[in-house]
Formats: sequence, C-alpha cells, structure tokens
Amino acid sequence: MEMEANGDDHGAFMEKFLLPPSPSSDHQQPQQPPLHGLTFAIKDIFDVAGRVTGFGTPDWARTHAPAAATAPAVLAALAAGATGVGKTVMDEMAYSINGENAHYGTPANPCAPGRVPGGSSSGSAVAVAASLADFALGTDTGGSVRVPAAYCGIFGLRPSHGLVSTENVVPMAQMFDTVGWFARDLPTLSRVTDVMLPPVPAAADDDAEIRRRRPSRVIIPADCFKILGSSDDDHTYEILNASAAKVFGSDAVVDNGNLGDFVSSNVPSIGKFMTDLSAVEASSSCVPPLSAISRVMRVLQRSEFKSNHAEWFNTVKPNLGPGIRERVQEAIASEDESAMDDLHAVRTEFKSALATLLKDDKILAIPTVPGAPPKLCMDAALLEDFRARAFSLLSIAGLSGFCQMKDPEKKMLTLGAKLIEWVSNKVYRASQGWRPRVRLGG
Repeated sequence: MEMEANGDDHGAFMEKFLLPPSPSSDHQQPQQPPLHGLTFAIKDIFDVAGRVTGFGTPDWARTHAPAAATAPAVLAALAAGATGVGKTVMDEMAYSINGENAHYGTPANPCAPGRVPGGSSSGSAVAVAASLADFALGTDTGGSVRVPAAYCGIFGLRPSHGLVSTENVVPMAQMFDTVGWFARDLPTLSRVTDVMLPPVPAAADDDAEIRRRRPSRVIIPADCFKILGSSDDDHTYEILNASAAKVFGSDAVVDNGNLGDFVSSNVPSIGKFMTDLSAVEASSSCVPPLSAISRVMRVLQRSEFKSNHAEWFNTVKPNLGPGIRERVQEAIASEDESAMDDLHAVRTEFKSALATLLKDDKILAIPTVPGAPPKLCMDAALLEDFRARAFSLLSIAGLSGFCQMKDPEKKMLTLGAKLIEWVSNKVYRASQGWRPRVRLGG
C-alpha cells in the first residue's frame, strides 16, 4: 500500500508504503509475535520484492530493475509482527558518514537542527529519532549505523560481522558490511535484537546462567577519550568509569590502559602503515596507531567497493554529488593489489589481538564519534579533521568485525549503569556462541 509523503517526515523517506506483517504472525499463534504493533523503516539498500532498490542515487535506481526478493532482515521483522512503513534516504552508494544527499536532500536531524544527521543510514536514524517509526534497519560498513545513532541521539546496534544475513542487500564492501538497527529506547532495541540475531546454540541456551555472566573487566581506554578533544572527554570518561564501578563493584576491574599502545605492541604489521599518516592522522588530536588501523580498513574497503561497482560506474558514468563523487572516483582509480598481503596481515593480527584483549567476558567502552555532529555544509578542512578522528574510533569495530552499540549520550548520563548491564546481558545472551565482543559506544 502506497502512502503520501508529507512535510512532517523530516525528509527521511524515499518512498512511503505499508508492508503488513507476514500472515503467519497474525494467526495460529498462542501469543502475540515479539514485534507486534511496532513499525519500522527500511534503508534504501535493502531489497523489497517488486520495488527498485535505489542505493541512494538516481542513476542506480534508473539502471536497476525491481527486486525479485526481499532481504532476510526485512522478512524477519515482518515475520515477527512488525509493519514496514517505507524506504529511507541514504548517502549515495553508502560512501559517506555525513548523511547529506545532493539529489534527495538531507534528512533533518531532529536532535540537532542545522547539523548533519550522520550516514549513510541517515533516513533510518531520522525516522526513529522523529518518532516516524519505532525502529529502523540500516547497514554499517565503516560506521553507518553507529554514526547516525550518535548524531540523532538514539540507540544503534552494529552486531558482529556476519551474524545477520546481507543477502538481497546492495554490497558496499562485503568484508565489513553489517546489518544493524536503530531504536529510541532499550526495550525496543532489545526486542528487535532478539528477533534479528540467530538463535542461541543449544549448548549455551541457559538464560539463568547467561544472566549471571558479568564482565570480568571493563576496558575504558583513556587515549580514546582524548580524541574527543574538548572538556566533554573527561566528563564522559568519568561517567563511564563511575557506571562500571556502580554496576559491577568489586566483581570487575576497570582498565584504563591506552588502546593505541596495545595496538602498537600486539599488531606488528601495523608499523608499515605508520610512516605515511597525514598531518591530521599523526597529530595530537588523534591516536596514530588507531589512525593506521583506520587507514588499513579504508584501503580494504575501497578495494572491495571497486570490485563491486567499477564496471557499473565506468559504464553508466553516474552523476554523483560532491564529496561522494571524488571518493568513488578515488576508489575506482585505486591500485592497491600489491599491498593486499600486508593489509590482510594487519586485519588478521588486529582481530586476534582484540579477541585476546576481550576474552573471558571483557567489554570495551569507547566513544563512537569525536564530538557533536558537524554543521551542514561544514568547512572542508574542519570536516576532514573530524572525519580522521571519527574513523580512528569507528575502525576499531569495523576492522575487527566485532559488535558495537551506540547509546544516546543524554540517556547515558542518567542510565550509564543500566546501559552497561544491558550490554553485558542482553547482547551477550543473544550472540552467545559466536563470541562477538560487545562494545558500548559513548
């Protein structure tokens, strides 16, 4: 069923329509399905049968046929009783974390007027923040769920890479592409998480036992909070430390060691990528080893993007908006093949090192982004500095493939202890058996 767009949707939607819950979720069940009564929005990167998936750019929509099948993540929400309300605006080809779209407009950030909503899952985040949907589906390759959640003041969960099917989702870079979701509150996020993640293996399916599991160590690395570069860093850092102590008391140790030092000592191949950092990446506002991790991830990402989309780009010659155009052109022209062995060595070492750091039920609490959302049409030089600092944080979960949750900062100030407890219980339980390492994004 089609729905008329109106001026109250904050520019979040590409198209509005109703996808009713699957028939099996309405009948023949002794109790209501888990997402009964909830509405959800769908990033325009997910296939919905019979509709064109636009991938954020008109030329993609023009050159692609309607989808033959619906993405499993969408089907899961419908089967659980939720109602789809439309496709949302996204950054072109998912190649930005700003949320600005030159063709379809920039969804208005309800939390921070005059500032970007974050991308590339911009419309999905705005739809939730503006109460246009109860939850929304997005994808996260380099931060595209975590960043808009941070900018729009809502919850966003990027589960461990590979836990949720990306079938019938337009690929950006499969090595990192991850289906994620947004919600305004923890109970809704919890319900959606239970539906979207795979069932707990039988050997680990002991709710009482899992509820008793607590982190043995909460790692809150001091250097990651210095990347915030303002008085907020100490404030947020202190809140997280106090929250961890309140929840776990003597049951857990809070570790404030520097993550950059850990990477330097435990990822030997990173040294090759420390020598050509930009002035911004090597500056005191960044953590150079984390900047190098970010660089490795971005090169791997653009290599896969090139493999996925070079033929289409060279054939269609799409009209892409500023910023996106240059980024895509750089990816298509890149020649990174000779560095692949070194890049993959860093990725393998980093995943192993982080798995060791977080073994035995440890969690890592880090900022998601380095500050407030940038202003619309921000000066390019200032934006580049912000992006460099942001990616040095975002690439920790991105390159490792581990899980990260973003909580709303204002809610963290009052719910910090509850949030950490939710992370240690709900997400741990839902993903038990695949050993994802959960992070709380401050």
